[in-house]
Amino acid sequence: MAAQFQPMIVPTDAELLEAQADLWRHSLCYLTSMALKCAVELGIPTAIHRLGGATTLPNLITELSLPPAKLPFLRRLMRLLATSGVFATDNSSEEGSVYRLSPLSCLLVDGVVIDGNAHQKAIVLATNSRHYVEAASSLAAWFKKDTAVSPFEELHGAALFEESMARLDPESDKIFREALAAHDNLGISVVLQQCPDMFKGLQSLTDCCGGDGTTAKAIVKAFPHIRCTVLDLPRVINATTAHSAINYVAGDMFKFIPPAQAVLLKLVLHFWNDEDCVKILSQCKKAIPSREEGGKVIIIDIVIGSTSKAMLETELLVDMLMLAVTNGQQRDENEWRKIFTKAGFSGYKIVKKVGPRGDGI
Repeated sequence: MAAQFQPMIVPTDAELLEAQADLWRHSLCYLTSMALKCAVELGIPTAIHRLGGATTLPNLITELSLPPAKLPFLRRLMRLLATSGVFATDNSSEEGSVYRLSPLSCLLVDGVVIDGNAHQKAIVLATNSRHYVEAASSLAAWFKKDTAVSPFEELHGAALFEESMARLDPESDKIFREALAAHDNLGISVVLQQCPDMFKGLQSLTDCCGGDGTTAKAIVKAFPHIRCTVLDLPRVINATTAHSAINYVAGDMFKFIPPAQAVLLKLVLHFWNDEDCVKILSQCKKAIPSREEGGKVIIIDIVIGSTSKAMLETELLVDMLMLAVTNGQQRDENEWRKIFTKAGFSGYKIVKKVGPRGDGI
């Protein structure tokens, strides 16, 4: 028997026009990302910085050594990026609009140290790379397959941040790892300033997946009495430079975590599914003393559920990124509570929101 469809409530003319505009916006918003990638590849943020932080398009064309005939096309690119908040603009010049760096584009300027030198250029290049975009484009085909691997791994036959990716495309793997480091390192100074109580009273801390130790170094600088250990895979630790205040340990957090009063998981768990997160947290529990003795696990990660529509959309977009390229996910508070409980923790506390990230204990 043929399916019976319910009659559709026909939108008003005004609603249809607005819906069409929204449809175009959703269908074409990838062009904003491509325009941002273009600006990064051309070096536009760095060029504006070199020109004193503000410039007209003719001066920008000259600084970038672009053909003068590209001026009207550059104007269209910059108009979109300014409307999107990547750059700021005004019409104070007789030569036309003046474009300035915004807080967003400041993160894309080469050679400028911001928040531990967490330069974000690699994030733009990685998330808009062929490998990421093709993985996202394959979602419909992936949903139809009975497979446990991510769309990225299913399509490319390699897993993100693993040796298989380095063998597949060494250059892209390098960019992906640079993006991971930028993603991990940005924001620690804000956490230390706004959430100092999380670290007060600690005598020792192990930073799981701490990479080159940027986060640990910031913690030691703010709290010199804390003995910090950085745990990461051997290939990561072997590439680091020794630091007098940091103890680097090569290992696998699924098997062993160096004991400390606190274990830090900064932007780690969203790369893993629930089952793996429980395994990691169980190892964390073994590594710390009891709550009464001051033991705790500090998790810095996204907690989905922002009251800001723009921030909530960012949280959900990052969750879709995790779906497309990893086996992990972003979680709301209920989903966090579920894995905490399964790992044997009796309680938790969300201390403070820092952007889209919640700092949970």
